[in-house]
Amino acid sequence: MRIVSTGRLAAAATRTEAALAVHAPHLVDAFTRNLPHAADTVGRRLRAALVREDLTPRTAGGHRHAFNRVEYPHAGVADPVDLLTGIDPTGSMSAEIRNAVVNLAIALARFDPKIPPDAGPDLRAVHLERLAVTGHNLHPCGRTRLGWDTADVLAHDLEAGHTPIRFVAVRDATHLGDDLGTIPAPPGYRAQPLHAWQYDTILHRYADLFTDGTLKRLDGHIDAVPTAALRTLLLPDGTYLKVSLDIQVTSTRRSISVASTRNGPALSQLLHRLTADNDRLLLMAETGGAAVPIGSGRDLSAIARTGLTGRLHPGEEAVPGGALPAHDPATGRTVLAGLVDRSGHTAATWLTDYTRLLLPPLLRLLADGVALEAHLQNCLPTFVDGKPYRLALRDFAGLRLHPGRLHQAGHTIDLWPGSVVGTTDTETLRAKLGYTALQAHLGELVIRLGESHNLDETTAWRLIRDVVDETYDRLGTHPYAAADHSWFLAARTPHKALVRMRLAGHGDLHIPVSNPLHG
Repeated sequence: MRIVSTGRLAAAATRTEAALAVHAPHLVDAFTRNLPHAADTVGRRLRAALVREDLTPRTAGGHRHAFNRVEYPHAGVADPVDLLTGIDPTGSMSAEIRNAVVNLAIALARFDPKIPPDAGPDLRAVHLERLAVTGHNLHPCGRTRLGWDTADVLAHDLEAGHTPIRFVAVRDATHLGDDLGTIPAPPGYRAQPLHAWQYDTILHRYADLFTDGTLKRLDGHIDAVPTAALRTLLLPDGTYLKVSLDIQVTSTRRSISVASTRNGPALSQLLHRLTADNDRLLLMAETGGAAVPIGSGRDLSAIARTGLTGRLHPGEEAVPGGALPAHDPATGRTVLAGLVDRSGHTAATWLTDYTRLLLPPLLRLLADGVALEAHLQNCLPTFVDGKPYRLALRDFAGLRLHPGRLHQAGHTIDLWPGSVVGTTDTETLRAKLGYTALQAHLGELVIRLGESHNLDETTAWRLIRDVVDETYDRLGTHPYAAADHSWFLAARTPHKALVRMRLAGHGDLHIPVSNPLHG
């Protein structure tokens, strides 16, 4: 593989290498060794996305999969930015791609697959997430961290292993929501938790509010563990805290809206009511949220979330969905392949069992008006002896709610004014679940099972189709079941166009792709 030696990527790599020489000289050689592999990984994903989204023609050498997905063995270029020639006139996405490459090379240089033998289920899940070192399975910018320099990446990225939670005191009249502080605040104030990087940002961004007493610095911190989401941190007691982090990861700046802090607990309660009869679901509920409506209103937000500690049965292990297609260095095979082998089942039987765990509750929720964002990163399936057992779901900020369907099902919810999660558009509702659960989630597992166990893709999608049909048969006369069923079996289905979205710079964009469930 050619070493990246010219162009802007080379310049970015040189700057990163110089920063590593100051902050982590022991990583310089490993960074340099891993840079070509990082460039090829990002390039392969970008090349595949450009073809899938009809931005460039399909070239020879790729293998076609469901939903117009094409996998290439190599990027075909040393610098993936070259793939954007004539497509990215502003250069904004090129900058994101370069950032993704250098940060992936840093992550590969720091890669450590060891899991502490005494790790509880939540800490073990974080360590398994680290196996998925390349990030989001479809997004070429899975390792983008725009807004962080190399020192920030070293201090706060997933591989850092820990990062502090700091606190500011917020005047009661300015604070909105629940009290999430775990350290004392002065009378008339509440302690608001912040990511350590965000804390430093806030000190400068709102210096005038520290001067007039609206905000006060507080001493003390909590040592937390960053998850793959970066802004979601695992606390020592096995719970989580999702905090604003005003950097761009994949397609989005990761600050948190006021609406998300106020809706989270209400959404969790609604989901508990809707799924109360399903003992195979574990909801990682959002139990409280708080914001400080100053500036953008997004900079000092935080949401508390429950974990899995104390909730799993003997022999039950939770595996983050994002880790399933990742390679386990101990075996040289994917985590997914290891589970199938341990189960003693064929890949076809295992996939059927997994699909029956995943899809029926999600399709039932859709019929009742809730479309969960069930991509790999938001799902933590659990297994006993390698067999699918239960499904833990987390992070409800990206779901969509249909008020009419909810009302028909006998439920209501008061959303914060201006919330983006509510929609009356059934296409938006269905596309949210269809893309995340079928394309990004099951689509990835089908490809990897084909590689590890020779599972024929047509057979795999027939098995998934059977589960979809069984689920809607059980829903029977539900008023929305028939229409939803037909939508999921249509010849074409919407695909979230990740590259087109980045080139446009705003909003969700979808394009139609072929549907393997059709026919």
